[in-house]
This record gives sequence, C-alpha cells and structure tokens, in this order.
Amino acid sequence: MNGSGVQTESKKIPLLEQILRFGVVGFISFFVDFGVYTLLCNVLDVHYIIAGFFGFVISVIVNYYLSMHYVFESRDDISKRREFIVFVILSAIGLLVNELILFICVDGIYYHWSWLNGWLSIKLMNMGAKVAATGVVMVYNFVTRKIFLEKKN
Repeated sequence: MNGSGVQTESKKIPLLEQILRFGVVGFISFFVDFGVYTLLCNVLDVHYIIAGFFGFVISVIVNYYLSMHYVFESRDDISKRREFIVFVILSAIGLLVNELILFICVDGIYYHWSWLNGWLSIKLMNMGAKVAATGVVMVYNFVTRKIFLEKKN
C-alpha cells in the first residue's frame, strides 16, 4: 500500500489485519449511518424506516470507497463500474436485512410489548435496534464482499 492508502502491489493482506481494517472502516461507516439515522429520526422526526434508508445509503458510499481502498484488493477481472454495481447489490441486500431488523425491533417488539414502552423510550429503542441491525449486517457485508469482490490468489 502506498502513502495514499491505495494498494500498489498484489500482496494479500493477512486475514486478521483485513478484519481489523474492515472493523475500522465499519466503525467509520457506522457513525455516518448512525449519525444520519439519529439526526433524521430523533431530531427531524422522520419515520425510522426512511431515516434508516438514508443513513444506510450514505454510509454505503463512504464504505465502498474505504473498503476498496483499504480493506479488499480489487479483482482484476471486473471493471470498477461492475465492482461498484456488485457492491451496491450486496449492500442493497444488507439494507433489506437492516430494515427488517429495525421493523422487527420497533414494530414487532416495542409497539407490541406494552411493558417495554414504559421501561424504554422510543428514542432508545430506535438506537438499540440500529445497533443490533448494524452488527448483523456487518458480518454479512464482510463475508459477501470477501467472496464476491476480493481478488482471489
């Protein structure tokens, strides 16, 4: 990797280092996603599903750039355009998983378990649901990107 963070040689990053880098990129992307979600949902009173969509989409763009420059070595057999399309498709599936988990946590659990309403505010539930969804989607993202986007040696 050269000083700008762009990989210049075909040396494969050890798996543990790659997971750590993915964690750093994921941490940054999470804060972008969580920040947009929280701002829209809890400050601007946008519906949590719409807020989740916009937070996720903005973080995918940040995540693509960081992932393909610092975590994964791009494949030589696909163009950057196709790479981005595959990344977006995998991310869209991740978005569906993300939204499903938010829906289950908020509409399926919070609004149907009245005792939970008195114990936990909707704002805390929104944030907790987002943390849970992010954890599940993070594992999905690493595995699918490694399988479909990383150069095979």
